[in-house]
Amino acid sequence: MRDDTDSTTDVPTRRDALKYGGTVIGGGLLAGCTGDPGTESADDTSGSYSVTMEPVGTVEFDGVPETWVPYTGDYADMGVALGQSDGLSAIGVSDRFGIHLYEELPGVSVDEGDLTELYQDGTGKEVFYELESDVHLIDPNFMVNRLQWSQADVDEIRDTVAPFVGNTIFSRVYDWHDYADYTMYEAFEKVAQVFREQARYEAFEEYHDEVLADVRARIPNETPDIAVLYPAEIPPESFYPYLIGSGTQSKHWNDLDVGDALAQRGIADAQAGGGSIDYELLLDIDPDAIAIRIQGEITQEYFDDEIVSHLRTHDVASELQAVQNDRVIYGGLTYQGPIIHLFQLERAARELYPDEFGDEQLFDRQRVADIVNGEFDQ
Repeated sequence: MRDDTDSTTDVPTRRDALKYGGTVIGGGLLAGCTGDPGTESADDTSGSYSVTMEPVGTVEFDGVPETWVPYTGDYADMGVALGQSDGLSAIGVSDRFGIHLYEELPGVSVDEGDLTELYQDGTGKEVFYELESDVHLIDPNFMVNRLQWSQADVDEIRDTVAPFVGNTIFSRVYDWHDYADYTMYEAFEKVAQVFREQARYEAFEEYHDEVLADVRARIPNETPDIAVLYPAEIPPESFYPYLIGSGTQSKHWNDLDVGDALAQRGIADAQAGGGSIDYELLLDIDPDAIAIRIQGEITQEYFDDEIVSHLRTHDVASELQAVQNDRVIYGGLTYQGPIIHLFQLERAARELYPDEFGDEQLFDRQRVADIVNGEFDQ
């Protein structure tokens, strides 16, 4: 922690400016925003600027952050997309961040070995002091409601290390999330404002719209009702249900116009306190397709051996139409930003609609890499 006893004789450093530049409009972390929340203000002479994002309000910066910490892979992916991978210093749980997908993008990489794992049987304040990052791309309410921090803990790290800028976008089921809901690209634009990378953001947005328009134009008229499930164990005997809502974890499913077989039967989302479901209940629902969500790098061989083969030989699971029709597919990662989303959209489209998409690459890896690397027309 900084010693303020002789602060009157210290010359303010760039890090000091970043640490103490964060201000919350309205006097609290849950205060609403003032002014236009979609704008970034900048002082051309000093380099100062501000970013407004709920729930924290307006945060002021005297310089662009060089080091940054997200907790979830969605915000990590956004920073990488904006060409900021060198400054990424930590992640909540590395297995939930799809670093392996960057291997397909020329010149884009993140060394997992260089990242501090924030979750170690909990997440304490000490690691944030050790990292001394310039900004935390984290919803402070996530720290309080999911990681059992106190409001005082949040305030301490905000005031003595660096500000928080973030919003829990991956799910809409948390009852404590009673403030603005951002889409993936709305949140991505806020992160672009933090790093002053509007051109990269706009290039991504333009290409995303192109890819999505092409994919959606080719979706069959009849789309399946699917069940998104997370195995309670491997091989699975029960599952945690995940509803296809408006959170960014479901963006690729919403893009593909699938129905939610679980929601139609009144099943509660696991993130909202819903329990697990067994094969008997799943057979009663009998979805057209089943998407199995597993974190980490999952090969097709592993998926077939540990999931699909088990379902095919299981006394009850083998009766499911999704199993009999070979429509048990990989459901992807929970946390996706603009890069990971393109990979998950492609895989989901190919596995749900193989007659239309086959093994076709649905987006240009080089074009995405060029945007990340700043090699595009601005």
